[in-house]
Amino acid sequence: MFRDRTDAARRLAERLQIYKGQRPLVLAIPRGAVPMAKLIATALDGDFDVVLVRKLRAPWQPELAIGSVDESGWTYIAPYAASSGADAQHIEQEKRQQLATIRQRRSQYTPLRPHIDPAGRIVIVVDDGLATGATMIAALHGLRQQKPAKLVCAVPVAPPDTVEKVRPLADEVVCLETPEWFQAVGQFYREFDQVEDEEVIALLKG
Repeated sequence: MFRDRTDAARRLAERLQIYKGQRPLVLAIPRGAVPMAKLIATALDGDFDVVLVRKLRAPWQPELAIGSVDESGWTYIAPYAASSGADAQHIEQEKRQQLATIRQRRSQYTPLRPHIDPAGRIVIVVDDGLATGATMIAALHGLRQQKPAKLVCAVPVAPPDTVEKVRPLADEVVCLETPEWFQAVGQFYREFDQVEDEEVIALLKG
């Protein structure tokens, strides 16, 4: 469906052209979305930064998100978390671990400058796709508390039920494809290489 993240970002930028000239703040959920958000911000003459959130992993199924946590420590827990075997102790331990990762990434990614204040800005939150939507939920919730003028969720692909789950948290959701059959985000990209911290740091410096 998408050749790679660059292809997906270009298509998203086309759909977001209405915001060109309004200096939007384009925020990436690291790491996969960082090169995408940089390209979109450039295409829209906007600013570029990251929003740091982490998924909370299910016991014995680390790929399954049972929730998420944002930089402030606010936590979203999915309704199915208990049925995955995640009790309160597991969730608290996972939350502590992911918050430590968030703090580490903040010190790595933006050591010489504070993150850009979203207050009063058109804010576009970009990810390379949504599966459960957990990290996007945490990102949108945290950003809403910072009073942006408009909050936009922009992703190339997500299942229909996930789009409906995040819709109430954003003023606008831009999702290019909503396939019914959905196993993982990577299945919709011909090339889906991992984005490393070094690339993220280089893009943020640039």
